[in-house]
Amino acid sequence: MLKNINLKSRLLEERSRMIKQTDMQSWLQSIFDDLDIQRESILQTLSNAEDDVTNHFDIDKVEVDRIFHIDQIRKICIDYRLRFLETKYFKGDFPANAISKIRQLEQEHTTKLDGFKIVAPSKLFVLKKADDPLLFAPMGNGYYYLIYKWGNDIHPLRKLLVWPLKNVGNLTFSTFISCLLLTYITSNFFFNGKATIAYDIMLFLFYFKFAVGYILFYGIASGKSFNEFIWKSPYNKVR
Repeated sequence: MLKNINLKSRLLEERSRMIKQTDMQSWLQSIFDDLDIQRESILQTLSNAEDDVTNHFDIDKVEVDRIFHIDQIRKICIDYRLRFLETKYFKGDFPANAISKIRQLEQEHTTKLDGFKIVAPSKLFVLKKADDPLLFAPMGNGYYYLIYKWGNDIHPLRKLLVWPLKNVGNLTFSTFISCLLLTYITSNFFFNGKATIAYDIMLFLFYFKFAVGYILFYGIASGKSFNEFIWKSPYNKVR
């Protein structure tokens, strides 16, 4: 039986591909070294706090398994067609444990956390549902600290099901293969076992034109976007 996908585990796997376990401590130290260098520059150049927020964490108290780079978050969001947006766009409810975790971190690190972002399916930014949201706080320099995870794990087939929607190329390929299989399955039914290559091509073109027309109509009507950039789009119509 297929198990649901835990997004935190997938993020850890994605990070482990880039960083060897033996280099973890030096990697962590390098993050904070870079942050110390860039904090002064960020404070001087940012004129609007909403453009970017840098939270100050105590290096001795952070959990290394909770630190992720924007590239790793982007990869997971694109693979599973998720969003990574500011919490002001989130329509779900924040559990009491998440609030308690924020307060705990603020006390431990003697700081005031801000600029929260969340990873969740698009519908969670429109409707109140619970499908594995991940709450992050920015650390600066493209790094985010995972504060809390709640809700349900992602279905194991979600990555496969949303693959055609990643971009136009995937969508075209999926449509072509689906129509090809449909032609093969139904050819004998329509032509009583007397189908020729010409008949099969005609049937395939019928299926393909119908599928393309339906996709275009459905896409325009529902505001669907078939690209990899919706992971950071705040617009409701782009799902």
